[in-house]
Amino acid sequence: MSEVELSVRMPVGDVVLDADVAVPRQARGAVLFAHGSGSGRHSPRNRYVAGELQRAGLATVLADLLTVEEERVDAVTGHLRFDIGLLADRVGALADRLPEDEVVGGLPVGLFGASTGAAAALVAAATRPGGVGAVVSRGGRPDLAAGALRSVRQPTLLIVGERDSVVLDLNREAMRAISAPVRLEIVPRATHLFEEPGALETVARLARDWFLHHLAGGAAPA
Repeated sequence: MSEVELSVRMPVGDVVLDADVAVPRQARGAVLFAHGSGSGRHSPRNRYVAGELQRAGLATVLADLLTVEEERVDAVTGHLRFDIGLLADRVGALADRLPEDEVVGGLPVGLFGASTGAAAALVAAATRPGGVGAVVSRGGRPDLAAGALRSVRQPTLLIVGERDSVVLDLNREAMRAISAPVRLEIVPRATHLFEEPGALETVARLARDWFLHHLAGGAAPA
């Protein structure tokens, strides 16, 4: 499926973050994943979505936003996963590196954020109108991006489970603050983690179509 698959270490500020990079043959775009709520690059849900994006011709970069030591601290305190400023700075720094990267350089960049990582992705996108081409949020907390939502200029897709009622309300409210093209997709019968049969497949299809259209300028595979 992928022509290149490798694990790398990416310097970001004063830390070094671990990332898994996969690039299919004739890739048409690169999607950087922003994990949230204590998750990381080994998240089975995000890795499933990444696999579907790769099959559609999109490179993926799954990076841990916290170092190993920070993850140990966060496992006890839980505060770093909600430090949107820190997470957004790291998402943005990673996104800034991709155009010059020897593996994915030259590809248009999109951001896929889950849970609190979606807020970090939106904040990072807001300050990079030319560097990020599209954003997708899965079960995200865009409300945590606060005032940055008004500065988001990229086409943004919000995916929420029908039974994730609190997060669904937060996403509906966030839509009113985003002036860019924005769409809310509600996955029937799905809860926050999209564990129901077919739910994650729907998430992957929606994300794939969004990125193919807004990054690669094409239609999804039939």
